[in-house]
Parts: sequence; C-alpha cells; structure tokens
Amino acid sequence: MKRILFVFAAFATLAAFGNKTIAAETEINELSNEVVINESTSQETMQENMQEVQAYLKECGAFFIATVDGDQPRVRPFGVSEIINGRLYILTGKVKDVYKQMVANGKFEICALKKSGSEWMRLSGTLVGDETLAVKEEFLRRNPGLKAMYKADDGNMAVLYITNATARFCSFAAPERKVQF
Repeated sequence: MKRILFVFAAFATLAAFGNKTIAAETEINELSNEVVINESTSQETMQENMQEVQAYLKECGAFFIATVDGDQPRVRPFGVSEIINGRLYILTGKVKDVYKQMVANGKFEICALKKSGSEWMRLSGTLVGDETLAVKEEFLRRNPGLKAMYKADDGNMAVLYITNATARFCSFAAPERKVQF
C-alpha cells in the first residue's frame, strides 16, 4: 500500500510540472520512502526553479550556509540573495573566514526554515565568485541597508553565484520535492 501511495505521489508531482519538463524519470527508494524525481529541464524551467528558490529564501528571511574549514564544518546565518542577470547570488565580505572557506572549496549547503518550523529547503551546489562591478552595484541598489557595510568597489565586497544547484523542499507532511538549476 505504501508503494502505491508513493507511486501516486510521484505521478502527482510529475503532473504538477506540466509541459515544463522535457523528460522525467521517477524512482522510489523503499528504504527511506523518499520520492526522487530526476528530470532534464529546459532553460526556462531552470530559471523558474531559481526564482522559486529565491522566493523561498526571501520568505524565510535568514538562512544558514554550511562550508568546510579543513575537516571542520562551519555554519552561519545569511540574510540576502538576489537573482541578477539570470544567476542567484549571495554576498559576503572578503575579509571574513566564510569567504576564505568558499574560495578554498566552493561546495556549500544552505538550509532555510520557514517560520512554521515544519517546512524547510536544503540547497546545495557550487559558489563562483563574480567581480563584475555592475552586479555588485545592482546588489547594493536592491539592498540599500548593506551600503553601510559595503561599497561595490571597496575591495571587500564579494558576490558569489550558485551553480550546479539542487534544492530539496521538505516538510513533515509531504514527500521531498527536488528541483535543479
């Protein structure tokens, strides 16, 4: 019965993607009862996925990013992200340890928890630095409160975009849903 319910949930999830999905394959992991959706996505779907992730981060307010310092995991709160020129960016300072960790190993994971406490998103991928002045200026234009800490040309402001991203939307009430961009 569980298998039937999970297959039904998988097909319902696939149906929700509508014609945005070029090809999709669903597999059931019986050990964890997790529905996993592997899909080849169009550029348009990838942008929609990125926008969904961005909206989720904004709704949560603060989110937590995990990096690695040698063999020690490090986690700290972040509060801003922006989509600029089709890329999802975060911002930090180059003098911070977190930036040094990101440069040494671009792999990361973000966890964002909704205020209800029963829904969360895990986002993993690779961070890539971007020194484009126009991107930094746009980030500050959209987040004027950061102007007290950063200037686009101060040599400290670091904007990094997310690539090879997988977002997992989780809750206590529904199977995990996964999107990529």
